[in-house]
Amino acid sequence: MPSPSLTVFIIEDNAWYSELLAYKLSQNPDYTVRQFASGQECLKHLASETPDLITLDYSLPDASGEQIMAQLRERLPEVPIIVISAQEDVSTAIDMLKKGAYDYFVKEADTAERLWFSAQKVGEQLALRRENAQLRQQVGQKFDPARSIVGTSPKIKELLALIEKAARTSITVSLSGETGTGKELAAKAIHYQSPRRDQPFVAVNVAAVPRDLIESELFGHEKGAFTGAVTRRVGYFEQAHGGTLFLDEIAELDLNLQAKLLRVLQERELMRVGGTKPVAFDARLMVATHRDLGEEVKEGHFRQDLYYRLLGLPIVLPPLRERGADVLLLAETFLREFCLHNSMPLLHFSEAARQKVLQYTFPGNVRELKAVVELAAVLAEGDTITPKDLSLRNTLHPEAEANGQESLREQVAGIVQRHLDAHNGNILHVAHVLKIGKSTIYRMIQNNEVRVR
Repeated sequence: MPSPSLTVFIIEDNAWYSELLAYKLSQNPDYTVRQFASGQECLKHLASETPDLITLDYSLPDASGEQIMAQLRERLPEVPIIVISAQEDVSTAIDMLKKGAYDYFVKEADTAERLWFSAQKVGEQLALRRENAQLRQQVGQKFDPARSIVGTSPKIKELLALIEKAARTSITVSLSGETGTGKELAAKAIHYQSPRRDQPFVAVNVAAVPRDLIESELFGHEKGAFTGAVTRRVGYFEQAHGGTLFLDEIAELDLNLQAKLLRVLQERELMRVGGTKPVAFDARLMVATHRDLGEEVKEGHFRQDLYYRLLGLPIVLPPLRERGADVLLLAETFLREFCLHNSMPLLHFSEAARQKVLQYTFPGNVRELKAVVELAAVLAEGDTITPKDLSLRNTLHPEAEANGQESLREQVAGIVQRHLDAHNGNILHVAHVLKIGKSTIYRMIQNNEVRVR
């Protein structure tokens, strides 16, 4: 990794010692070093320049190191501060570290050398943050909903228009639609077209988090908050600070957590589990569910006040059966991507295969189509996908077709089974291809819904 540029402020009233530290750091031509004889002198200079690293003498003529660090922390919460002191008292060092110091050095013969290595470490961390920000910006520039959400049907044109409107503001967005319609993709499209595109997009499937851990996962916890909490954990809300938090399957949140979520959204601050001080956050919220939240409210499973708080801009994702010829565009897109990803010759659908795809209702929607197309690419002989390569099941189980939820469960089991058969029972590979948890496949095996032959 190339040496990153770094601006270092040295706050030290001993002119000789300040020169010693500055000389050592200046050996790296990519470092810019500023020297200040007092804390107030440095604080005034912040109006014209922001450092990447600060060294702070513990004993200063105008104020204590603690006082100056408190002011620096308030104005520059993310900038590392290394306290350098003549005091060897361990309790002082611990106290400064608790108050936000990046490190604590005692003035010794090798202090300048230790500072040199710490500056290198800070520079590497800064370079990674800059690279991540640049990558997020590039992703935002490349993430065009018109290309990522494939289709030309009226339903998709309406969806793209709503996505464009949603991206202009930070209004809460509630996405609904059947399983597999692409709710998370729509949420990403909104985020990466919004002013928050350079900040994190954090996606959480509420249904996949154990109930006894969901509060800690969302809001974080302090060290010692419960058995096993050996360190502080920053929750998803804080991780999404400045960006977007996407809560999928929000209807699965229990009523107790719904009340806490409502308060967090109203106050725009949270309390970590075991914490005593509220933590402010700035994250846009988007939620999704395949259920009808209005019906969930009527049945007493979802709080009405939270429902109205989350409603914001409602966007309904259309099922694939209502999108007409979009199914062929999607099928060809998935086929091309699968062939390229697996270094396979490009395949194409026969006319009979295209008609079979058009006539199928796809109860699993886009997710099922993708799985069917990928399996067909594996099974195909030559460069053409024929009807026999398309494992479509609704004509084979008409009794399941009439059962709604049962039909979808059987469809999913059938897709998983066909992938297991095609990949010699490799559960990890199938989980990766279908983008589901391996625990889901193990549970299906345990319930005799699928088997490894």
